Amino acid sequence: MKPSALVTGATGYIGGRLVPELLTAGFDVRCLARDPDRLRDHAWAESVTRVRGDVLVAETLKPALEGIDVAFYLIHSLTTGLGFEQTEEAAARNFASVARDAGVSRIVYLGGMVPEGTPVAELSPHLRSRLRVGRALRASGIPTVELRAAVVIGSGSASFEMLRYLTERLPVMVTPKWVGTRIQPIAVRDVLRYLVGSAAAADEAVGAGGVFDIGGPDVLTYREMMLRYARVAGLPRRWILPVPVLTPGLSSHWVGAVTPVPASIARPLVESLRHEVVCADHRIAEVVPDPPQGLIGFDDAVRLARARVQEANVATRWASASVPGAPSDPLPTDPDWAGGSLYRDVREAEVDIAPEQVWRAVESIGGQTGWYSFPLAWAVRGWLDRMVGGIGLRRGRRDPHTLRLGDTLDFWRVEALERGHLLRLRAEMKLPGLAWLEMRVEPTAEGRTRYSQRALFFPHGLFGHLYWWSVAPFHAVVFGGMVRNLLRAARGD
Repeated sequence: MKPSALVTGATGYIGGRLVPELLTAGFDVRCLARDPDRLRDHAWAESVTRVRGDVLVAETLKPALEGIDVAFYLIHSLTTGLGFEQTEEAAARNFASVARDAGVSRIVYLGGMVPEGTPVAELSPHLRSRLRVGRALRASGIPTVELRAAVVIGSGSASFEMLRYLTERLPVMVTPKWVGTRIQPIAVRDVLRYLVGSAAAADEAVGAGGVFDIGGPDVLTYREMMLRYARVAGLPRRWILPVPVLTPGLSSHWVGAVTPVPASIARPLVESLRHEVVCADHRIAEVVPDPPQGLIGFDDAVRLARARVQEANVATRWASASVPGAPSDPLPTDPDWAGGSLYRDVREAEVDIAPEQVWRAVESIGGQTGWYSFPLAWAVRGWLDRMVGGIGLRRGRRDPHTLRLGDTLDFWRVEALERGHLLRLRAEMKLPGLAWLEMRVEPTAEGRTRYSQRALFFPHGLFGHLYWWSVAPFHAVVFGGMVRNLLRAARGD
């Protein structure tokens, strides 16, 4: 009988990559998500059981954990806010309690590496929360393997994207002093190997569980990482000038201005780099032995990640997980709008183009393709969003040609996807209301193709109404141009 594993955080960066590795290793896999439909378009979706649940609601966890041998806890917040540490700890306690009652035999948790000798009070809220979550899981009495990693190098990881864009875009950098901090990065492939190995290890190897640092074979400063990245990428020498005046807050805004990683997500990453994060030991080899060829070095990890990016073969990205604070409300049905204002911009066209060609243009929208109209207006909207702490346009897309349900697309997220027919995007930019952009492709009885486009906005308060009317004069250019140029692209003009 196959061992069973539950993966939480399967919509996230690590979780989405762990699932196929577990399937290959012979596990019967179950995935827990608040919205299981977001896993629908993954290549492995039909090979797993998808269950709905929320770690903050204990009752929803019972069906998910029943009959599970190993549970992976991969739920993290990449931001901070009022009470977030308490919320994350409460979620871990819920999960551990239900797992104990369900008879789960092992928990595997991926946390953050803690600087040796640093008092807990001096840690960043991000790392402090990881510690609290680990303690809550271990307190259940279930053997818990807590793996602690520093910087993860892999295509699409927030840490890699930050390193890549800083190095590629800035030949001369005035940098914060944390670029001199020693770090032990690890390739994402080795992280996944440790996760799977921790689940598959014999009980004698795991014992009562424990805390294990995991890292690659290289210990580098962030400055050395940027210089070595430049060398691997074939870039001219980078000139890095550290200064002591950039605080973590200022540093995060600097990262947000240069890279696709917004300041809200960059801040916990930057704060974690204030202290040295180097493995205290290599005891993890007693649980998961090193591979014959050894661990993946930094240069090879960068080469592998860059190859994936260049081939547009990035399985998951840091943006796969929901952006904290972004609206998550799905588009309500029409009766639900009763008593409230709903602004619409509706456009439609019938053309003598095959539906497949029109859909191809629809599914390729955003990222490098752009939005088929008034690029400056879209760029300005992205800059404004960044200025108020939003994600802006630079988040791009996972794949240049195909989308999956739940994918991020610049400052939108794919909320509904019926391939060949419907694409609905939900805005995750900073807005005084909720917004959607919907595109439909339908064949007509006359053998033509109808393309329909709706922009919907549900305002919050007076400012929401003022916002709509302030941008309404530009809709003819932005949305009207989008229809014309999308259909022109579908025609191949």
